[in-house]
Amino acid sequence: MERGLVKERRNWQKVVEKQGFIFHSVEGKYWDESACYAFRKKEILEIEKATEELFSMCMEAIEGVLHENRLKEFSIPTAFHERIRESWDADEPTLYGRFDLAYDDGQIKLLEFNADTPTSLLEASVIQWYWLQDYENKLDQFNSIHEQLLEQFRYFRQRGIFDLHFACITSSDEDYMTVAYLMDCAQQAGLEVKFIDIQDIGWDADHEIFVDLYREEIKYCFKLYPWEFMLNEEFGRHTLAANTQWVEPFWKMLLSNKAILKILWELYPNHPNLLPCYDQPSGMKSYVKKPLLSREGANVTIIENGRLLQATQGEYGYEGYVYQAYFDLPEFSGNRPVIGSWVVGDTPAGIGIRETTSFIHDNLARFLPHYFY
Repeated sequence: MERGLVKERRNWQKVVEKQGFIFHSVEGKYWDESACYAFRKKEILEIEKATEELFSMCMEAIEGVLHENRLKEFSIPTAFHERIRESWDADEPTLYGRFDLAYDDGQIKLLEFNADTPTSLLEASVIQWYWLQDYENKLDQFNSIHEQLLEQFRYFRQRGIFDLHFACITSSDEDYMTVAYLMDCAQQAGLEVKFIDIQDIGWDADHEIFVDLYREEIKYCFKLYPWEFMLNEEFGRHTLAANTQWVEPFWKMLLSNKAILKILWELYPNHPNLLPCYDQPSGMKSYVKKPLLSREGANVTIIENGRLLQATQGEYGYEGYVYQAYFDLPEFSGNRPVIGSWVVGDTPAGIGIRETTSFIHDNLARFLPHYFY
C-alpha cells in the first residue's frame, strides 16, 4: 500500500455534488482527492479474503453468544434478549456492514465492525469510482458495492420484502444522502420505497403497529439510526410488540457492539486478523480502551507502553468497555489510514479509506480514493 499526491480535478466540488455528494467539506475537507492510495492486486485479494473470513467468524460468534446465554455482556436490556434470538433464528436479512481494518506491511487487523449504521457508503461506492474514471480509467478499484447492493435488494424481494420504508434523521446531511442513495438502489432492484424521518414514525396503540405519516403500517423498515438509541427511547419498547422487520435486524446489535471483539478473540485466539481483546487490560502495556457502543472515536483512550497517548471525550462509557491491544497504524507524511472494508449481505464488496493525523479516527477523518494495479 502506497500513498501518492495527485492533481485535484477542476471544480471537483461541483462534480461530486452532481453525483449526490453534498457533504464533501463539512467541518473542513472531508473528501480529499489531493492524494490517493495505491494497492497491488495481491494486497487487495488479501484484504478481500480477510473480510470474508472475519464475517464468517462473526456469524459463528453470534451462534456461540446465544447458545451460551452471554447477551448480558453486551449491556443489552434483558427485555430484548428473546427478540434478538427470534431475529437470528428467523434469519432476518442484513443489508451491509463495514469492517474497520488496520493494514501495515501485509498485516491485516480488525479494529471494529460497524455493523448497524455504517456511513461513508456513497463516497466508497459511487464517488471514488467516478474519480477513478477521471483520474485513470485503465486502473482498477476494489469496488463492487453498488452492484452488490442491487443484488442484496433483489434477495430482499425473494424473501417477500416488496415495500420498504427508509428512515433516518433528516437534519443530518450525511445520513439523509446515504439513505437517499440506498433508496435509489432499492428502486433499481424493483422495490417500492417510502421515506420517513425517524422522528415521524408513529405508534398505533390499538393495532400495535408502527405507522407512517399516512397512517399506513410500516412492515419493513431500513433505519439509519442506532439500535442502542432506539432501545433507550420510549419509541424502542414498541419494537417488541410490533411485527415490523427492521434492517438492520435485531441480531445485528451483537456485531455493532464492541463486546464482539473479545468474543472473537476467545473463539479464535492468535488469529492473524484479530487483536487480543479483553474486558480488562489483562497485563497489556499498550492497549485501546473502547466503550461497547462508542461512535466516531468518542470516549476512546490509547495507552502505549503504560503512558497515555491520546484520549477523547463523549457521552459513551456507561455501558462498559473492552480493552484491545494497540496496533500502531502506518504513517504516510503524518497521515494514518484505516481501511473500511464493506460487506453487502455476506459478500466482501469493496473498500474506502479514511485518514487522519490523529491516533484516533473521529468524524473529521478525511476520505481518500484508491486504486489497485
